[in-house]
Amino acid sequence: MKKYTTELKWGIIFSLVTLLWMYFEKAMGWHGEKIDQHAAMTNFFAIIAIAVYVFALLDKRKRDFGGRMTWIQGFVSGVIISIIVAILSPLTQWITHTYISPEYFDNVIDYSIEAGYYDNEVDARAHFNLQAYILQSAVGAFIMGVVTSAIVAIFVRKN
Repeated sequence: MKKYTTELKWGIIFSLVTLLWMYFEKAMGWHGEKIDQHAAMTNFFAIIAIAVYVFALLDKRKRDFGGRMTWIQGFVSGVIISIIVAILSPLTQWITHTYISPEYFDNVIDYSIEAGYYDNEVDARAHFNLQAYILQSAVGAFIMGVVTSAIVAIFVRKN
């Protein structure tokens, strides 16, 4: 387990950063009165997510590989971080929708019906609920983490 201490640390950091971003989104009104902007504005989190992976892999290179790291070492480290983030994502979703923004689902359901994305509340609720978001976030965290790891590892490798 000690071999993966750096990955565990950065998986936890990523999850905490995600929670801070959720708080920021709520503070900006993207979970409430400006929910129409949410779909576009939430994409800016990608910049922060990439930065966290860059810092994580640079830390891994320095601490665990003596300043040298191949692409495959960086990629594997990033994949492990992605697995940790995916494992923690149900907890981050639960914290987000229980404490940070408990009104989010009601607001997004109302908006999606008003905007014509869904015809009725039943269909909207089938898409916008904690169980669906937990699944989407776990799968999304893993897939996007693997892709990000593959790309970031190219730039932080040092032979």
